[in-house]
Amino acid sequence: MEEVRRAYASVAELYIGLFGTSQQVHADDLAFIGRHLAGRPGTVLDLGCGPGHITDYLRSLGVDATGIDMVPEFIAHARAAHPNGRYQLGSMENLAVANHSIAGILAWGSLIHLPPEDLDGVLGEFRRVMAPAGTLVVGLFVGDEVAAFDHKVVTAYRWPVDEFSERLARAGFTEVERLQRPAEGTHRPHAAIAASRP
Repeated sequence: MEEVRRAYASVAELYIGLFGTSQQVHADDLAFIGRHLAGRPGTVLDLGCGPGHITDYLRSLGVDATGIDMVPEFIAHARAAHPNGRYQLGSMENLAVANHSIAGILAWGSLIHLPPEDLDGVLGEFRRVMAPAGTLVVGLFVGDEVAAFDHKVVTAYRWPVDEFSERLARAGFTEVERLQRPAEGTHRPHAAIAASRP
């Protein structure tokens, strides 16, 4: 993940300009995220929060959201742009929170750079910190098979939605809803999955 951190740090200013506000997120995605993470008591972690725009959106819905990212430039921007929010440096591979203490996790596009062999370990870490009945919301790129592709920043992976859902089940999560969107213009096929921890 150090390669991913360096790659995003090198384009942080450009990335923030292109994607750094909630207005630049598809309305269907914002609705999906809000539907599954708003209205629940307890802390929600936005892992791989980038510029902090979706963390801020969650907080606008009354969610006790904390943004975590491994790119210092993103955290600095998020703190400046959203001074009432909470943003901290950290890695989703080793979360500095207690077992079963988190009400929800958003991993919106932040798992796409994980090599497939590393996904199960990260999902296991998500389950470790998630309280019973907690909710995980994931955004991912979709393909007919698990395959790497040349993402504009650094190598990323697309997944068949059913196969990704099976990985979630293997980690102890139960899918409750999915949203799929075909390719549009320069946007790749995309999916969102909401899953609960029993």
